[in-house]
Amino acid sequence: MAGQVFRKFLPLFDRVLVERSAAENVTEGGILLPEKSQGKVLQATVLAVGSGTKGKGGQIEPVSVKVGDKVLLPEYRVTKVVLEEKEYFLFRDSDILGKYTE
Repeated sequence: MAGQVFRKFLPLFDRVLVERSAAENVTEGGILLPEKSQGKVLQATVLAVGSGTKGKGGQIEPVSVKVGDKVLLPEYRVTKVVLEEKEYFLFRDSDILGKYTE
């Protein structure tokens, strides 16, 4: 299902489409957290990337992340995209703070 959605929507230039990870609602000790105290989730999975931007000399500079990467997002500067009733988020490649390695 998700694969069909992303055939209909591809980010342009240096944009990256992500899906935020689920918020932790239970502490390590097993205490349930109310929704207000969970905070914003800043970790996400990359679902689609644009082709990149033109650099000096007119060559395309590719995006620094690829589909499937786990990334750290900024708290602000986000564009919300709703595709088939589900929320996704669009960031510029340069706004992504980091990439998690395995």
